[in-house]
Amino acid sequence: MKQLRQRAIRDLVAQRPLRTQGELAAALGERGFRTTQATISRDVAELGLVKANREGTQAYALPPRLIDAEATGEDRLRKLLIDLPVEFHEAGLLLVVRTLPGSAHAIAASLDRARWPEVAGSIAGDDTLFVAFSDRGSLQRIKRRLLRLAGGGA
Repeated sequence: MKQLRQRAIRDLVAQRPLRTQGELAAALGERGFRTTQATISRDVAELGLVKANREGTQAYALPPRLIDAEATGEDRLRKLLIDLPVEFHEAGLLLVVRTLPGSAHAIAASLDRARWPEVAGSIAGDDTLFVAFSDRGSLQRIKRRLLRLAGGGA
């Protein structure tokens, strides 16, 4: 859980300016993580987050060592899909991805970071992710790609 939470923190800090640990806790809460101030304080220290000027305000930022080490969205997806049990189901023009509780947001964030043009959008809950497509061919291509990344061939 710590690894998933810290991935979520890295994603959140990269996506938008968060000025305080309270704002960080609220953003984590939006993603389904319940944390205490002490846990967030430890995560901030372990990740080495720094304050930097973002959009005219001082906000948390990733330290250079993490920015350089950040994997592409597809690399992160591969790691998550190999490490987590996932099931894929089609529902119209949606691909429904089921996984462990607390893991759907990390998969969704990595999928968003990959910026695959076939993906119209995604919504993540606690253990379920809905990925929307504009046509059946796009859904099939992405489903095959995700199965390959998960080590399932196809």
